[in-house]
Formats: sequence, structure tokens, C-alpha cells
Amino acid sequence: MLTKRIIPCLDVTLDKKGGCVVKGIEFVHLREAGDPVQLAKKYNEQGADELVFLDITASHERRKTMIDVIERTADEVFIPLTVGGGINSTEMIRNILRAGADKVSINTAAVKNPDFVRESSEIFGSQCIVTAIDCRRNFSIEGDGKTIIELESGKKAWYEVVIYGGRTPTGMDTVEWAKKVEELGSGEILLTSMDRDGTRDGYDLPITRTLSEMLNIPIIASGGAGNIEHMYDAFTEGRADAALAASIFHFGEYTVGEAKEYLGKKGVAVRP
Repeated sequence: MLTKRIIPCLDVTLDKKGGCVVKGIEFVHLREAGDPVQLAKKYNEQGADELVFLDITASHERRKTMIDVIERTADEVFIPLTVGGGINSTEMIRNILRAGADKVSINTAAVKNPDFVRESSEIFGSQCIVTAIDCRRNFSIEGDGKTIIELESGKKAWYEVVIYGGRTPTGMDTVEWAKKVEELGSGEILLTSMDRDGTRDGYDLPITRTLSEMLNIPIIASGGAGNIEHMYDAFTEGRADAALAASIFHFGEYTVGEAKEYLGKKGVAVRP
């Protein structure tokens, strides 16, 4: 049985010298959570399986990702590190991997140029390329080409891909886009529900389960973790391969070890 992964996420802005980890609600109303390097070190010591490092304003502000922070973080952690934010060229991917990252997460650039996924995976290997998909529920279900999903309430919706940190809707169907990036060579999908991000109401299980059942590549559930029970739901009901969380770890409510102990007792296979 493949073990499920627990992945703390470090959303970083450049508002302060050296970067600052922040957490918000639906990608806005940000509050500070600490120094990225120190948090990364703490999670490494707690037994996190991987880390995701996102420069959350890079795409919007057309900034390059913070190579120096990546280097300092990589010096302190000994688990896989995924870096995303504003990555739009193979040269940037090469520089980020050289700085110490193990994988890169591409989002806006992939939507604008899908061939970027194929090119990147061919050059660096699919195992290095994570496609991040930010999505939002859309209740306008008339028209063709949309995958209609039944929600917990019994209502129906399709999930629209959004880019530039959630600022721009694309009209693209999340399920169709996810199938396409798998065909193009993406090794994983980091799926974030903007409806749930920062709400602490639990992961968006309908879309997580839909992608997990349709695709052969791993799905990382992101957005909405308010407690470790929500992680259990993501693995059992959502059938995710990994669960990403931020605030429940950043603000000391749980440690990674506590999450793994809980999941293990509930019968979920996790790494020690």
C-alpha cells in the first residue's frame, strides 16, 4: 500500500526582507506566520514528508521566485522541496532546481501555454513537474464541455480554473485541464480549492475525489484544512495521495507528528 504524504505549505511574500510566510482566506486577508527558513526547518524536524514553498505573489507581480530563500531553505531541510510562484521558463526551472529544490510547481504559465508542461517534463523529467490547479465552484452549469459534479449539499456545479493567484477566471474546466496536463507529462497535480482556502471547513472533497478517480498521477489536496480529521477525510473520502496544510501547522495547533499519529490510528498508511 502506498503511504499518504503530509505536506506543510509555506506561502511566502517579499513584503519583508528575507521573505515572510503568510496565510489568508481565499488567497486574501493575509496574516504573518513566521520566517520561511525557520518554519521549514521545524517541519523537517517534525517528520514532514515534503514541503511546498510558494511565492504567492510572483505570478501576479511578474517577479522571479526568491532564489536566495530557496537556497537558505534547502540548506536546512532534508526532505523533498517543491517550489512554485511565477515560474514561466525552463531557465527558471533549471535555476530553482540548482538552488536546491527537488520539484517545481507551475500554474499560470501552464494555463497560458500548455506546451510548457510537455517541454518541462521532457527536459527535467515528469517527477520534477507539479502542475498547480487553483479552482472555484461555478454554478452556471448550462453549456457543453463542463464536468458537472454533485456537491455535498446535493447541488451541482463545475469547477473553473483560476490563475494569477486566484485573481483571473479562465472559463476552463478543472477536470478537463487536469486530464490534459497528465497527458502532457505532469508528474503530480496540486489541487487548491479557492472556495475552501483558509476557511478551515475541510478540503473540497467532490473535486478531489473526481480527479483522484480519473487520473493516474498523484493528487495533492489543498485548501481548507482546519483540523487533522479533515486530512483523514481527504485520504478516505477524497482519495487524495497527499494532504497539504498551512495554518494548522503554522500557528501551533498540531504538529506533523500528531497528524501522522492520528492518521495511523485511523488506519491510514503514513510514513514514520
